[in-house]
Amino acid sequence: MTTTSNGVTGLVESGFERVRDAFAANFEAGHEVGAALCVHHDGRKVVDIVGGSFDRDGTKPYGSDTLQLVFSSTKGATAVCANLLAQRGLLDLDEPVATYWPEFAQAGKGRLPVRYLLSHQAGLPAIDRTLTPEEVWAWDPVLEALAEQPPFWGPGTAHGYHALTYGYLVGEVVRRITGRSLGSFFADEVADPLGLEFFIGLPEELEPRVSPIVAAPIVGAAQGSSGYSSTLLARALNMGGAFRDRVWMNRRAWHAAEVPGGNGITDATSLSRMYAGLIGPVEGGPSAPLLTRDQVELARTPLTFGQDQVFASVGLPLEQKIGLGFWRASPAAPWGARGSFGHAGAGGSYGFADPEHGLAVGYVMNKMAEAVLIDPRSAGIITALYAAVGAEAKYI
Repeated sequence: MTTTSNGVTGLVESGFERVRDAFAANFEAGHEVGAALCVHHDGRKVVDIVGGSFDRDGTKPYGSDTLQLVFSSTKGATAVCANLLAQRGLLDLDEPVATYWPEFAQAGKGRLPVRYLLSHQAGLPAIDRTLTPEEVWAWDPVLEALAEQPPFWGPGTAHGYHALTYGYLVGEVVRRITGRSLGSFFADEVADPLGLEFFIGLPEELEPRVSPIVAAPIVGAAQGSSGYSSTLLARALNMGGAFRDRVWMNRRAWHAAEVPGGNGITDATSLSRMYAGLIGPVEGGPSAPLLTRDQVELARTPLTFGQDQVFASVGLPLEQKIGLGFWRASPAAPWGARGSFGHAGAGGSYGFADPEHGLAVGYVMNKMAEAVLIDPRSAGIITALYAAVGAEAKYI
């Protein structure tokens, strides 16, 4: 049924009212400006709600047609593309990256396997070359820099968050195999079949629908506001110095570019629907899931252990469970039950699927949380959601 409660509007099926209430509570506590939440259960949409304002000034409501930059939640979409190619036998995850991208063999990387790119074990979270924004938008200069870059650690010996390089590394392998950019491949093979409004490279005519991000202080840290700017985490975030503009995320040029590790633009409905379509048939979509059960199992099986090298550079203890591009539910990614897998984005957005409970969730917002790792806004929502399906959000 369509409902309105405390300024939150949209679809809430009977039994899921507490999910709406938990979402609304974040507004009441002052944690939100504008946000949206969608839940699919067994392929059927049971929650699809929005609340708050399109921008900080409150010029108009945050509507069901609002689009939102979701930062690293884009990585989940990129991972889908690689897993689809693997499922089709076009990508061998144990083959060296250089099999598909010969120039990558430079600097001792000739035997580095594709799975290290997806699981952040490649040792390439940053680049030594200085880049301009125009070079990042152009794609090829980033690829040249990554091809010549020596790893920061022995590939496969550790892992560290490849905040932006991830999308270029995985995206170039996809491009070499298919002849299509990551954004184009995703549009053709994932977004169109599932009916998603999810763009990696936003068409100009959709720009007015994009809600501007209200940035958190952490965003400026990579641009030189403190000693933090020289750390490996800051270098991973600024892409050779190209991300030096503190409000880059609201500029048309960045929305138009393809940055598959961090500039996807979508809505909560599409994010949830994408994950629902990975694990089963989804209403109004293909009759079979995009990924087979075997591929889902491979995709969510953790490949990483121990401290993340990039977050360690700023003294943050973080041990993620990362599979083939997806993060498995864990204390570092506290969404859902043990089998849940997905990806979150800077400031708080996230999407995930839980095959065992038939759940898929998408959450987007325009106000970034100040927390570097875990956004507290998600806890109440996810607890209420699992209670609604008679389960417990227990990831350990």
